[in-house]
Amino acid sequence: MGKPVLDAVAVSAADMERAKTFYALLGFDFEGEGAFHSDDHIEPVRGVGEPRLMIDSAALMEKLTGEEPRAPNHSAFAMLCDSPAQVDALAAKVEAAGFTVLVAPWDAFWGQRYATVADADGYRVDLFAPL
Repeated sequence: MGKPVLDAVAVSAADMERAKTFYALLGFDFEGEGAFHSDDHIEPVRGVGEPRLMIDSAALMEKLTGEEPRAPNHSAFAMLCDSPAQVDALAAKVEAAGFTVLVAPWDAFWGQRYATVADADGYRVDLFAPL
């Protein structure tokens, strides 16, 4: 029996279009072949071997779990960027679009350029690149 692999990361959204806008700023493709759209669930295109990003409406998650979804108070996932400059550029793009940069880009002591941004529902995404 093989070992399980990470297949998907899920977040919920009160406003599906706003969530789509945020994650598109980070490079997710919601229009290409393989993207999935319904009223309560969207998934962008994913590359070979990449985990899926699943965005479910808050209403659907409440129906499935019996409780209102709440964003975590720590990062839900992290995105490896090509360079420290890309970390800076993505954080600036997120802020310019009206989303929140929780931790401005900085040179972390562990050797990475690091920033934390939040989508409209408060889900945190770390952006990082080796220095």
